Amino acid sequence: MLDFVTVLAASEEGGGSFLVKPGIGLMIWTLLAFGATLLVLRKLAFPKISEQLDKRQRAIEESIDTAEETKAEAERILAEYRQRLQEARTQAESIVARATSAAQKQQEDSLQQARVQREEMMEQTRRDIDAETRRAIQEIRSQVADLTVLATEKVTRKTLTPEDQRRLVDEAIGELDFEALAGSDGSRN
Repeated sequence: MLDFVTVLAASEEGGGSFLVKPGIGLMIWTLLAFGATLLVLRKLAFPKISEQLDKRQRAIEESIDTAEETKAEAERILAEYRQRLQEARTQAESIVARATSAAQKQQEDSLQQARVQREEMMEQTRRDIDAETRRAIQEIRSQVADLTVLATEKVTRKTLTPEDQRRLVDEAIGELDFEALAGSDGSRN
């Protein structure tokens, strides 16, 4: 505390006024020191600072150029990806369309084949029915002939000669309408 009082007393005596009113000599020495410092800084520090600032500026410009190139490359890749995606969609739609067309054609072919098979089966069934009908009529004719001969023998009580039997069978068969027995064959076709 004593030091503070001493400094305060000295300032009251006029000792601190040199700071407020500097002298010419002090001003000249200050300017010379500032000029020398400025020359030393200009020769040694400013070129290095300027060089570092230039390096930093070039690095930033290169970073910006690289970023722009990367952005352009990314946009090119994105455009290529979109084009490939569109091509893939087009191909997928084409494949689906071809598959649908092939399925429809296969279905139509299957239906046509089924129709043909059905018609063939119907025709075969008609042929089988006609053959069975002819066989049944032939069997009926044979039985009618046998029955006619037996009935005639019983009625006449004598054995007929083969010519008589043949004549009686032909007469009996001629009187029967075998077409009526077979049904209407013309309506089936």
